[in-house]
Amino acid sequence: MNNKDKVGGQAVLEGVMMRYRDRMAIACRRSDDTISVHRETLQPLAKKFRPLGWPVIRGAVAFFEALILGVRALNISAAEALAEEEEELTGWHSLLMVVLGLGLGISLFFILPTYLVRFLPEWPPIWLNIIEGMVRLTIFIAYIVIITRWGDIQRFFQYHGAEHKVIYCYESDRTLDLNRISDFSTRHPRCGTSFILTVMVVSIVLFSFFGWPDLAQRIALRLVLLPLVAGLSYEAIRYSARSSSPLVKVMVAPGLWLQKLTTREPDKGQLEVALSALKAVLEMEEGQKACESEAEVTADAR
Repeated sequence: MNNKDKVGGQAVLEGVMMRYRDRMAIACRRSDDTISVHRETLQPLAKKFRPLGWPVIRGAVAFFEALILGVRALNISAAEALAEEEEELTGWHSLLMVVLGLGLGISLFFILPTYLVRFLPEWPPIWLNIIEGMVRLTIFIAYIVIITRWGDIQRFFQYHGAEHKVIYCYESDRTLDLNRISDFSTRHPRCGTSFILTVMVVSIVLFSFFGWPDLAQRIALRLVLLPLVAGLSYEAIRYSARSSSPLVKVMVAPGLWLQKLTTREPDKGQLEVALSALKAVLEMEEGQKACESEAEVTADAR
């Protein structure tokens, strides 16, 4: 069984979100030490509009869907944490967080680097684009290093590691047992950290084809080309996850190294939460298949 491109996940507040096809489950550890599980059926845009599932286009769509879904998953886990205080997060909170997060990311990793490079001498455009890319990578790595020093983020990174271990175990067709899961790595080639690093590298190559126009044009180009950068990066990540080529393994190594900063070794309680999320989303899929089989039998009987 090959599940490499089917299961995705994300760490949330005191929990883990797992996604399988058009199903999502979020498991969170409550203050009373029990585990709550939220299940939800999704409606991917590519299923509604087939052209959105074409190569490269699907990557840009998946990027923005993942951003919205990720914020929603964080809100659901936060609502669980705030349950005792009877506070509720509305849709406006989700929209605001998506807009602010996307705006901050674009400003910090795309607009700021090209602005800083404007102070350099008039070197050949290829070198200015490469330097801009290096500045972008430096800011990205510095950002990760800074947030790792925030004490509260460590548990989040532990849940990130738990998510990776559980998915790795499932993809390896091993028994989903906590002791077995513990043996797997906290670093995964399809991780969002690796994806963002790939975006940084792809942007260097793609932006270099457009020379070095004035600052306003450069910013406009980077914004317009961002969906294409995301789409190409998505395809690169998909290919690298399936490939066994030694060259590809060398190319994905930096992303795996970077995950040393964004993942931590989880404890068994955190692995249990991640496993609960995976089992929940798989049970939803199995339940759907059972319903479809029953419907087929009923139709044949008629």
